[in-house]
Amino acid sequence: MSERLRVGFVGLGTMGSGMARNIARAGFPLALFNRTASKATAIAQELLSANGDVRAMKTPAEVARQSDVVVSCLPDSPEVEQVHLGPDGTVHGAARGTIVIDCSTTAAEAARGVAGRLREAGISFLDAPVSGGQKGAAEGTLTFFVGADDPQSIERARPVFQAMGKRVTHLGPSGAGQLGKAANQILVACNLLAVSEAMAFARRVGLPLEALHGALTAGAANSWALEVLGKKMIDRDFRPAFAVKHQQKDLAILLSTARRSGVPLPGSALVHQLLSALEAQGRGDDGTQALLTLYERMADFPPV
Repeated sequence: MSERLRVGFVGLGTMGSGMARNIARAGFPLALFNRTASKATAIAQELLSANGDVRAMKTPAEVARQSDVVVSCLPDSPEVEQVHLGPDGTVHGAARGTIVIDCSTTAAEAARGVAGRLREAGISFLDAPVSGGQKGAAEGTLTFFVGADDPQSIERARPVFQAMGKRVTHLGPSGAGQLGKAANQILVACNLLAVSEAMAFARRVGLPLEALHGALTAGAANSWALEVLGKKMIDRDFRPAFAVKHQQKDLAILLSTARRSGVPLPGSALVHQLLSALEAQGRGDDGTQALLTLYERMADFPPV
């Protein structure tokens, strides 16, 4: 494949819209599909000034007919299976040799199943879930955990990866990308827990939170969660960059995989239960940094 690959993108949500914009700005011909068609049409119109070859399509199959590489970013396994294997799925439009990059977070077993079905049609499937959040998607700095039965397909699609992110790591055959993302989510969840506890403690004992945040981020305690989510907690900004309900979906997949593998994950399980309590308060659409408010409620803090 030449560097001027024709690219398709399916799933223009919080993450996908930023990723698709970066692909268009990199100059690739781009075909778009979203379940809410008006969103694909609006993004196509927006991008025409930067790239005159951006079009909205009516089905994933139509996207695939126009593409050498199809990228999908979807909520969960059922949507991935529907988009790629359903009646209007990419499998019905893609030519042999097409590469599908799925950036959704799903169960490894589901990724292997889709990969097998597409392989029968001569289509390479890469499970490539991402880390970096909405900010990384918008800025093109995502990290990709990649599972691939055909590693050469990663190299053929590398220009598309490079339009969306900074690091592409092949971890093994189909499903390995999802397992790598699961390991990532263990760290994300436990770091969220640690930052929430530290901020709740600091507020209770009367420390100046802005000054403390500056000191902590300069030392051994620093992490992305502390820098980004800790600052949001201090600012009382609970808008979703990554919503509680989406973290819960990822943790459910992770804990199910860990159980089948015989690996106890008490820290991740605790975060899952605490976020369940937050969901019970109607906070599932808030950003994960809203976990702080659960600690404040448990400690009977006065309202802010």
